[in-house]
Amino acid sequence: MVSPRPLSKKTIRKLYGFLSIIFIIKEQRMNTPICDFVRTYQQKHTLRLHMPGHKGRSFLCAEPWDLTEIAGADELYHARGIIRKSEENAAQLFGAGKTVYSTEGSSLCIRAMIYLALLWGKENGRKPLILAGRNAHKAFLSAAALLDFDVAWLYPEQENHLISCPISAAYLENALKKMPDLPVAVYITSPDYLGHIADVSAFSAVCRKHHVLLLVDNAHGAYLKFLPTDRHPMTLGADLCCDSAHKTLPVLTGGAYLHIRPNAPESIVRNAEDAMALFASSSPSYLILQSLDQCNAYLANAYSEKLSRLISRISSIKKALLAYGWKQEGEEPLKLTIMPKAFGYTGDALHQLLRENNMECEFSDPDFLTIMFTLELKDEDMNRLESVLLAIPRKQPISVPMPPLPHPQQAISIREAALSPRREISVKEALGSILAEAHVSCPPCIPIIACGERIDEAALKCFQYYGIDTCRIVKE
Repeated sequence: MVSPRPLSKKTIRKLYGFLSIIFIIKEQRMNTPICDFVRTYQQKHTLRLHMPGHKGRSFLCAEPWDLTEIAGADELYHARGIIRKSEENAAQLFGAGKTVYSTEGSSLCIRAMIYLALLWGKENGRKPLILAGRNAHKAFLSAAALLDFDVAWLYPEQENHLISCPISAAYLENALKKMPDLPVAVYITSPDYLGHIADVSAFSAVCRKHHVLLLVDNAHGAYLKFLPTDRHPMTLGADLCCDSAHKTLPVLTGGAYLHIRPNAPESIVRNAEDAMALFASSSPSYLILQSLDQCNAYLANAYSEKLSRLISRISSIKKALLAYGWKQEGEEPLKLTIMPKAFGYTGDALHQLLRENNMECEFSDPDFLTIMFTLELKDEDMNRLESVLLAIPRKQPISVPMPPLPHPQQAISIREAALSPRREISVKEALGSILAEAHVSCPPCIPIIACGERIDEAALKCFQYYGIDTCRIVKE
């Protein structure tokens, strides 16, 4: 076997274009130890007698930078070298006491932070119980199936829909006071898919008062730290939170952070990497690690100022759309959530119109269309979106309402249901049955009904509304 031939200048330019976010940029104010290591390794043309099997030879152009945990590359979830240094950079940027990288998205971080909360609870004599907003992502339910904890659901303070769970601090406090046993943690999703942001500061005060941890699924809100007024959960008092860097920052899909607050309980800090390793692959993507590493330099390089200008432009688009008659929901600055029924369209129909104009949105269902913005969109992109939306003709309003939010009965535990024999049936025959699959969700992975719950009339109406024809139920 011979060493790979040196790459041509043309090939190197292509690689830089394909992975532009993982290379050193001019005027950066933060080091990038992971990227530095990989670049040096690649330039040495080392004979790669290790995984991955492509041996650094180019198939998709990214392979020369795709490594495994070789000598000097450190070890994710046992980080002592360059990964540790990069994570410390991220913790500094986000105001965390400790930050751990994930190459498997926020889903991994959600399971890890729940595991850490349960460990803390056991040390403090608490039952394995978590009080959670009903709009929790399906990763929360899979964590319940794996870790076998009980869930008390927080439903919206007023009648609402599946995707959001707006509550006040007073409502949360009252819910905690009514519980016969204090939970180990309160778990909320903020921002949610529609762009609502919870009052994390007020929630954290309530949780501290009751000696309960506050866990925040902040998957959509990594950028909140860099707003003119910092709105990140670490700043506002959350004990643990996850950020999906890939959702709102220029990071490869799968890049995420688990953040732990400064002065967190020692056991949470000590066990953080073990918690991630418990659920994670032993072969993390080194491309994603480099992407996270490079993002630190990106964020340190006047990101806040650029973000402020982008938000101003998005605000002007929202105002123009409101004046035209497009109703909107949510206050998150990097999301535009349109409620198009009043304009004569379902969210799905409006999404199809945008697809016909070569635009693909984040999410749509019968009631909503959600668009996500970042700095990587150009001015002409923003102008094109605005002009298309302002050219769509108004039609007769659609009066079909959303079905009421189900409040199903928990028949057996989430874990018992997830591990039970099951059979698939038509939802028309499912009334009274116990759901066996981890979730049956409306489009953005939010449960209409969770496994272990009994399917009632309200759930059936939601199934029909969201086009769900079959489900898997527990064999009885």
